[in-house]
Amino acid sequence: MFTVLPVQCCGLGKEDIVQILAIGEILWDVFDHAEILGGAPLNFSAAAQRLGNQVALVTAVGDDSRGIRAVESMKALGLSTAFVQVLPGKDTGTAVVTTDAHGNASYFIKRPAAFDQFCLDEEQLSAIAEVHPDWFYFGTLAQTQSRNEEILHRIRERIPSAQCFYDLNLREGHWSLPLVQRLSSLAAILKLNDSEAEILFHLTHPGEEFSLEQFCRGWSQTYGIETICVTLGGQGCAIFKDDALERFDGFKVTIADTVGAGDSFAAAFLHGYGLGWPVAEIATFANALGALVASRAGATPDWTIDECKALIASQRKP
Repeated sequence: MFTVLPVQCCGLGKEDIVQILAIGEILWDVFDHAEILGGAPLNFSAAAQRLGNQVALVTAVGDDSRGIRAVESMKALGLSTAFVQVLPGKDTGTAVVTTDAHGNASYFIKRPAAFDQFCLDEEQLSAIAEVHPDWFYFGTLAQTQSRNEEILHRIRERIPSAQCFYDLNLREGHWSLPLVQRLSSLAAILKLNDSEAEILFHLTHPGEEFSLEQFCRGWSQTYGIETICVTLGGQGCAIFKDDALERFDGFKVTIADTVGAGDSFAAAFLHGYGLGWPVAEIATFANALGALVASRAGATPDWTIDECKALIASQRKP
């Protein structure tokens, strides 16, 4: 059974919360000097929980030392482990991380991993349904396994009232266009970066010159997506909603690394969106939290909502 953990509501002056069910990978980001718990759904869940939402993560780890440490680390982050399966004889996921001179990360992910092999029986599906999530969060990586994609559909069919937030997160060698198209068709919100948007545009519009607005309009119409959010690195983000694309400036910080920054951005975005904030407020908040996380090492660094507010206040135009 999912247990609601005590959390401090940290929204921008609102006491409401969003119920979120995240589905996907948990793995260790392996650096030269350390191993840090990560995986986009885990990073997202940690940030969303810290914002005061109620979050449950459906995933799996092995019964190895990394799996044991992963479960303990999730507890330390205040996350429920009710739907984390521990699979005997399976390897907990890893991603070997390298960063370039600008702090941009690349990953080598060993497959199959435990997160590729979780399964749900009828009793577990019923327990998940009792969470009554407002939103499902998922990415692409874990869904490359057909069984995981099938489980995603089964959960969604069991809870049809919940909307879907699809956080694209393309990893080289771990995605296909048909999969992305199927997952896009589930989404009320799609989040991706500008490079990913250009990749998808050229795959579906060969020979045409890339236009972000054209991509967003076409992808939204084709797959029935209400909102598309495109992150632009240090330049902020662009949001396509109601047939219009609007850009919002980012925040200037000294980059430590970008691991987890996009996931924290996604958590802040869904937090504000789920509470019905105006688009400009959502974008500003998400840009600020993403920048704050990028200024610190690791995927789930310490931060406070007051620091996020202070960053927004310090860079607001008079």
